[in-house]
Amino acid sequence: MIELRDVSKSFGPTVVLQPTTLTLEPGKATVLLGPSGCGKSTLLRIMVGLLMPDQGEVHIYGERLTEKNVEQLRQRIGYVIQDGGLFPHLTARDNIALLARHLKWDRGRIDKRIAELADLTRMKLDLLSRFPANLSGGQRQRVGIMRALMLEPEVMLLDEPMGALDPLVRHEMQADLQKIFRSLNKTVVLVTHDLGEAAFLGDTIALLGEGRIVQLGTYADLAIRPVSEYVTRFLQAQRLPELPEVA
Repeated sequence: MIELRDVSKSFGPTVVLQPTTLTLEPGKATVLLGPSGCGKSTLLRIMVGLLMPDQGEVHIYGERLTEKNVEQLRQRIGYVIQDGGLFPHLTARDNIALLARHLKWDRGRIDKRIAELADLTRMKLDLLSRFPANLSGGQRQRVGIMRALMLEPEVMLLDEPMGALDPLVRHEMQADLQKIFRSLNKTVVLVTHDLGEAAFLGDTIALLGEGRIVQLGTYADLAIRPVSEYVTRFLQAQRLPELPEVA
C-alpha cells in the first residue's frame, strides 16, 4: 500500500528524520511510537504528502508520490488528526461530505454513505447538524474518522487521534477504532506516544528515536527481545500491558 525508501527530512540545520525505509503490510495496523520530537509525525506527514522528503521516495499503491500527483493520491488516503481537525464554520455533516461534494457525488450517495459511517462509528445522526464547537471531544473525533472514511480509502493514517481526549473517552475510542480496523480490513498507520495504545491497536510497532526506527516488531518483540537499551528504557518509562506467555 505504502512504501518508503530511504526518506529523510530536515528543517534548516535540524535533522528531523534520518534515512528511513518502511513497507506497510496491507490490511494491518502499524503504529509509529516514540517520544515527542522523534520524527513519527513527520514520517506520517510524508506518507500523506503534506511534506515532501528531502531525499528518498514514497510509493503509494505502487505509484511514486510527486508534487504533480500528490493531490490525486491523497484522495485515496484517509487522514485523521487530533480533535478531528474539523472546519469550525461547517456543520459536522458538511465536514464529512466536503470531499465527496468536491468530487460531485450526488446527494443520495452522500446521505447513504454518511448513514453507513454513523452506524460504524456509533455517532447519532441528529448530532451531525451541529457545528464542531457544540460537539464533545469524542464526538469531534468520530466526525473526523467519518470524514477520513467517506471516500472509502484503503489506507488510514491517524496522527495522535486520541491525544486530547480524557482517559474514559480515550479508552472507549480505542475499542471502537480496533473494531473499525478489523471490520474494514484497512491498512492503518497510527502515531502515538502511548505504549498501551500501541500494544492494543498495533499489529506492528515501529519505535522511533532521534529520527530513526530503532526497532520494528510486535509489542512482544519490543518487550521480550529489545534491540537496545533505548527500547528497554522507553518501555520501562511507561506502565506496561500484560506480557504474553512465552513458551
